[in-house]
Amino acid sequence: MRTRRKTAGGRRSEAPIYPILAVACILLCLPPPAGGGRSAKDQKRQVAVALIAGTVFQESGFLLRGAEVVVSCDPQAKSSHKFKKIKVVSDSRGEFAVRVPTEPMRYTVSVSAPGFRAQEKSVSIGGEERIDVFFRLAPENK
Repeated sequence: MRTRRKTAGGRRSEAPIYPILAVACILLCLPPPAGGGRSAKDQKRQVAVALIAGTVFQESGFLLRGAEVVVSCDPQAKSSHKFKKIKVVSDSRGEFAVRVPTEPMRYTVSVSAPGFRAQEKSVSIGGEERIDVFFRLAPENK
């Protein structure tokens, strides 16, 4: 198969298209680069994690955005790794999510918001999993 092209002088020349098709087929048949095209730095970042996620509600059932959520190791739990407290804020849908190591561990999740009574719950992580925690905060008595 040949295609015809006009050259600068107005003459037509025929250029073979087979070499182009052959190169395209070879490139499509090659296996992807090692690591799926990801750099070594990206591969190191893919560490197994567990997820503590949840939603914060007001007592009336409405979502509560802007609530401060603190995830910390349970003081009575013994761990071989160091874990710093993680503070996050619930988003516009009252939701939050915190990544923690997959090592079996007990965590304390505390939630507070201005004008509401603080709450805390204890959760246990046993591996690569997602734990959902829901809070319903009551208003403070004035």
